[in-house]
Amino acid sequence: MDGIILVNKEKGMTSRDVVNIVSRVCHTKKVGHTGTLDPMAIGLLVICIGKATKLVEVLTSHQKEYIASMIFGIKTDTKDITGTIVEQRESHINREQIKQVISDIPTTYQQEVPVYSAVKINGKKLYEYARRGEEVTLPKREVTIETLQVIDWQEQEQKLTFLTRVSKGTYIRSLVEDIATHFHTIGTMTELMRTKVGHFKLEDANTIAQIKNNQFQIHSIYDVLHKMFETRIITGELEKKVLNGAKIDNPEQLDIVFFINQNKEPLALYKKEKNSLKCYKMLKIGIE
Repeated sequence: MDGIILVNKEKGMTSRDVVNIVSRVCHTKKVGHTGTLDPMAIGLLVICIGKATKLVEVLTSHQKEYIASMIFGIKTDTKDITGTIVEQRESHINREQIKQVISDIPTTYQQEVPVYSAVKINGKKLYEYARRGEEVTLPKREVTIETLQVIDWQEQEQKLTFLTRVSKGTYIRSLVEDIATHFHTIGTMTELMRTKVGHFKLEDANTIAQIKNNQFQIHSIYDVLHKMFETRIITGELEKKVLNGAKIDNPEQLDIVFFINQNKEPLALYKKEKNSLKCYKMLKIGIE
């Protein structure tokens, strides 16, 4: 069994819990996901099984879309409502301020990684430092906020709900704190739902109950990659070169190309070589 399963993760489950369920149902240990969702979060989790696990890195790099809610005037150690409150302030933000500040949020900036995350520093995960009360310098990553739109503003509760599309590696908990900082105040995330990963949509996802009852859809490697990348059928000597991972010419100057054989069986992904418009180098080989 090889392919992609879209899962609608429930609140309270870890991403690892979902992987374990899929692993048991599909009778394979070759299962991986393309981006962690915290236990408090719900929504789309893209699961790769069998030979599709070779594509985790490729799929993880895609843009993601979320609907998130936050409350101003509260700060927690985890940057979300499940954490311990470490600071509280009066907040008196109005609708006009919300519109103005949201439009001023930078599209690309250096975002600080939350201390309660699995990012490793010196071989140890950040949340391990946090749980032991050890000081650590938090790393920063360049992120891009493609879209940030207000969905709802409840002035009395000082609660904002927004939709955002972001680049790989963006932490919505940190984005919430960054939004609060632009208002010269504090805030914490109260709800989070992932709605898209690349071209995958939440409405196409299977529930946990459907997966446990073997009533779920598996998207084939061919169907997934054919929609994502330029696809080329190859035969003969070129097919042999691709299967051996050799560099090949790139006359079309495509960034990434998906090679298949005459039977539409996936062979490999090739990526344009850095600093060269003429060659491809192997990105993933032996997909099938």
